[in-house]
Amino acid sequence: MSSFFTLLAIIATTLSFFINPNHGLTLPSDVTALKAIKASIKPKTIPQWSCLGSWNFTFDPCSLPHRTHFICGITCNSDLTRITSIVLDPVGYSGTLSPLISSLTQLQHIHLGENSFYGSIPSSISSLVNLETLVLTHNSFSGNLPPLNSLKSLKAIDISYNTFTGNLPNSFNSLQNLRSMDLSFNKFTGALPKLPPNLATLAIKANSLSGFLTQSSFQGLNQLEVVELSANGFTGTLKNWFFLLPSLQQINLSNNSFTGIEISKSTSNLIAIDIGFNKIEGYLPVNFQTFPYLSSLSLRYNKFRGPIPYGNTLSLRRLFLDGNFLNGKVPNRFFSNGSSSSPISGRFGDNCLESCPVSSELCLPSQKSTSVCKQAYGSKKPRF
Repeated sequence: MSSFFTLLAIIATTLSFFINPNHGLTLPSDVTALKAIKASIKPKTIPQWSCLGSWNFTFDPCSLPHRTHFICGITCNSDLTRITSIVLDPVGYSGTLSPLISSLTQLQHIHLGENSFYGSIPSSISSLVNLETLVLTHNSFSGNLPPLNSLKSLKAIDISYNTFTGNLPNSFNSLQNLRSMDLSFNKFTGALPKLPPNLATLAIKANSLSGFLTQSSFQGLNQLEVVELSANGFTGTLKNWFFLLPSLQQINLSNNSFTGIEISKSTSNLIAIDIGFNKIEGYLPVNFQTFPYLSSLSLRYNKFRGPIPYGNTLSLRRLFLDGNFLNGKVPNRFFSNGSSSSPISGRFGDNCLESCPVSSELCLPSQKSTSVCKQAYGSKKPRF
């Protein structure tokens, strides 16, 4: 009789394990993947108090409550059977990313930012079809990007501040759900490919991209709001179509090698434009003053000449035109009641302007010398 009651107790205990929401039964392949991820990290870089330090595999990863084990770093689904996110704390973990991460087929979020991971992204990551966010920023990952065209659920990717190389993959265009892409501060080369159609934010600053900005790359990007492509090697003329992208609000194309700009009158939504430190020649684009919301404009350190045409652009609050060959007088609108104080911030210095009071910060640094200005304008006598 006692053996009967013992058997009942065993059955009850077993059943309670399966129906008690405080217990997990993580899929074995997910547990194996977590073990491989931890094993790929150098033990000396895993503090005892860190997320990875709490990964004790004598416990089930998804079991609750997490008092002493798996305190952080993973999230499980509602059934407590599958891993849905890996978000590691920024404590300096050093190691590679295990290819077995692909076994976590329900993974939606990977965040390994601000650590010391190195090596390439395993190609197996392309099998994570449920992945929505991939954040690897501020590490030492390197090599080419693997094909990403199968990551149909991806909404945000941030792999900035690494040492990735090679051309940007054409597979980006197939990522229909991608809204935010930051590839800044890497070593990517080549031209800009066709971009994901529903992007809102594009940042590829400080790489070695080159060539023209072509309309085919931006075709259909009607939701694009922010473009950050500064510190690359883009060349050619900035065409009017680029400034007419319907949702565009902020542009930073500074520190490239653009040589021209074409702009028509527009009711653009653009708020901030930075095209400083390029090689653009000619007169300042007059039609910027037709942009109704334009608040910040930087055209500094190019090769512009002629007068400043933005005296009636009431929306402007920041205007940087220093380092060109502008001449003539500064519009009165930029000074309050004719005094040296200014209702806007910016710089007009290092030009060939006249009547720009040295007492105003707006006129700093001082204007170019007369000889430099005469040489710039050749036989045409400049006004300075």
